[in-house]
Amino acid sequence: MSQSFVIEGGHPIGGTIRPSGNKNAALPLIAATMLTDEEVVLKNVPAIRDVEALIRIVAELGVTISHRGPGVIAFKADRMNGHEPDPETCRQIRASILLAGPMVARRGHVRLPPPGGDVIGRRRLDTHVLALEALGAHVETTPTIYSFTTKGRLRGTEVFLDEASVTGTENAVMAASLAEGETVLLNAAGEPHVQDLCRLINAMGGQISGIGTNQLVIKGVSRLHGAEYTLGPDYIEVGSFITLAAVTGGEMRLVGARPKEHRATRLAFQKIGIEFHADETGQDIIVPGGQELKTHADLGGAIPKIEDSPWPGFPADLTSMAVVAATQSQGTTLIFEKMFESRLFFTDRLAQMGARLILCDPHRVVITGKAPLVGSELVSPDIRAGMALVIAALCAEGKSVIHNIQQIDRGYERIDERLRALGAKIDRAKD
Repeated sequence: MSQSFVIEGGHPIGGTIRPSGNKNAALPLIAATMLTDEEVVLKNVPAIRDVEALIRIVAELGVTISHRGPGVIAFKADRMNGHEPDPETCRQIRASILLAGPMVARRGHVRLPPPGGDVIGRRRLDTHVLALEALGAHVETTPTIYSFTTKGRLRGTEVFLDEASVTGTENAVMAASLAEGETVLLNAAGEPHVQDLCRLINAMGGQISGIGTNQLVIKGVSRLHGAEYTLGPDYIEVGSFITLAAVTGGEMRLVGARPKEHRATRLAFQKIGIEFHADETGQDIIVPGGQELKTHADLGGAIPKIEDSPWPGFPADLTSMAVVAATQSQGTTLIFEKMFESRLFFTDRLAQMGARLILCDPHRVVITGKAPLVGSELVSPDIRAGMALVIAALCAEGKSVIHNIQQIDRGYERIDERLRALGAKIDRAKD
């Protein structure tokens, strides 16, 4: 049954919160457990819909799943019994494509339907296919199926990715970890979740160097073993909470948030007047309360521009949060989303709430603030836009109802409960 959030806005949101485990790390790490027949224990796994869906998929393929406590899940892929996961479940999440690398490396074949996930524009699979073909996989594609096969072990080689795709990098890394010989992966993505995947594989006996850079060197091994690994905090969730505190005027401490992962976010947010800093330990992030947001012009008095870029640049998944924050910052801001041509379409919901903005084209929106937002009835189009609408509703005057919140639940763990603990007036209701 579909559900909605009922939100009363206009109240400061603040307090202390610990970010959930990185959703975008949990998914490739779950896929990586299929690289060995020994048990792999993952800790700090977020309880969200996308994770639950991928767990169902690998369980259907014969992986034994054991829940060992909150956020602790053990995986053992010693009796894998299939090579074609359930198409309907795969279509629910984009992460199903992450099964290609480990399954073709370990089993020699896999058939996958086109992945699902957020509808935010074209999401290419070319990088995955080209990388796995370079490693020796044979790939056949139709509108309804992607088939990956290999005879014998994959072969290490130099692979230059045609774009710094996160999931493309992850698939290539997993496949190369069991390939024969050395793979040099150029133009690789370096996001924190890619780093988590590489460190897990190394803990399993892999040999990956260059972690965090755009050049990874993977020395293939014939076998990987079991391991335990703790996921890092979800840096997109951290950015979401920073935005929420700033636009509602609350003071917030984000425990264990790894401030060094937010250098680009800090530079971008400063352009619209949002300040945050590391605590004295260097582990937590502090968002001061009562911030008066005001844009800061670029050099020469130019309108400030916030634009996403590959790691370590400003994350594309925080673009929606930046748009909401800009509506609450005095002055004019240009937001330039380069990656997905449909991500900014949610701005019509903000205009409905009273935001002053012009969607110039699918990639650029000009926003003038501060605009007092008013509660409205809204529909969440995807994970990040959904969270952005929650933030907008919490800083708006009056009541908002947000429908299609299963999209938000895909990426944010128990978000309504956790927001209530910070003083938010938010309830979950049946539609």
